[in-house]
Amino acid sequence: MIVFAFLLIALVVVVAGVTLAVAGGGSEAVLPDAEPDRLSDALPENRPVVRADIDELRLPVAPRGYRMSDVDDVLERLAAELAERDARIAELTGAAAPAPAAGPAEGAVDLIKGDGQ
Repeated sequence: MIVFAFLLIALVVVVAGVTLAVAGGGSEAVLPDAEPDRLSDALPENRPVVRADIDELRLPVAPRGYRMSDVDDVLERLAAELAERDARIAELTGAAAPAPAAGPAEGAVDLIKGDGQ
């Protein structure tokens, strides 16, 4: 019987403590609101992106993974810079490369049509 009374008192104390903790904050919240993660160190706008920028990039985490808008922004920026660099490389290699022969070389395979068909 003493054990039952001790457990009953312990249960009342725990319930009272939890109730006071939840409702006892008054006008103040028990825990302060957390600031949402934001992309703190975005890719540089005034120069091309370099490998170190990508290595230092940390995308903010959301409750269900990464914030889609931040990931989309980064991917769009990287895609645009890669396209720009590819165009520049094609421009430079096209200017430096000799003009191609008028027809396909003997034994060459046309990748579009297949094996000479």
